[in-house]
Amino acid sequence: MKKVAVIGAGTMGNGIAHVFAMKGHEVMLVDVSEEALSRALQTIRRNLDRMIKKELITPQEKSDTLHRIATFTELEPAVRDVALVVEAASERIDLKLRIFEQLDALAPADAILASNTSSISITRIAAATQRPQQVIGMHFMNPVPVMKLVEVIRGYLTSDATTQTIMDWASQLGKTPVEVNDYPGFVANRILMPMINEAIYALYEGVAGVEEIDTVMKLGMAHPMGPLHLADFIGLDVCLAILQVLHDGFGHPKYAPCPLLVNMVTAGKLGVKTGEGFYKYHPESKAKEISPRFAR
Repeated sequence: MKKVAVIGAGTMGNGIAHVFAMKGHEVMLVDVSEEALSRALQTIRRNLDRMIKKELITPQEKSDTLHRIATFTELEPAVRDVALVVEAASERIDLKLRIFEQLDALAPADAILASNTSSISITRIAAATQRPQQVIGMHFMNPVPVMKLVEVIRGYLTSDATTQTIMDWASQLGKTPVEVNDYPGFVANRILMPMINEAIYALYEGVAGVEEIDTVMKLGMAHPMGPLHLADFIGLDVCLAILQVLHDGFGHPKYAPCPLLVNMVTAGKLGVKTGEGFYKYHPESKAKEISPRFAR
């Protein structure tokens, strides 16, 4: 088993750390905030406890998994002898370019540098390094411990060897890797985000209400979660950022974010993470209700 660094301890980062540690890898989890690292470990513990209750793992396996995760607030000690780095920081191109420039200087010359970006160009990220052939996208789905898909995104200069290595690593994690090429939104979000955006337009234009739109897609299309509920779960700020990448990358008006989405993000109504989006959420339970703004 090899050492892996995960950069960013948020929802995606702690999930990625969880799955690597579960499979026996020593994981260096990095974030600028000690508080974020503490929250990440609490989340991982809770998720492992759920697995114990479902009899998927034993208490000893929980203990072993947690023992394999070390936390850091600085990059240098965390990445000095790793085989793989998976960046899971905020979906901001300036931040990612800065992180990859640092990783290129600090990580071993033979280490693969992967990004969990959901839409930003791998080719552009790779250009911030002197090893573009070893830079790749490794886009996990949320929640990481549960979802099987990993989009493996080849940048323009990503080598065959790097791609095959990451395909193998993803398979060893119990995931199903799918290789795609580096164009805005890749496959998952190029298809998903216009659907979510169209659902928001349907609400914005008064075609139907929140619950009605979600019910049509759940019962009519067999989606496990309606698109507005899913947008809340993903984060409306994340949805907006991805749509902006699609709109900028293709220049096609069909990717233009709905004005309602823009207003909600500007107002700080980001979905589950802020307690309100299209629905209002109660942190002490899994209950939700239509946001008062959209209640009929």
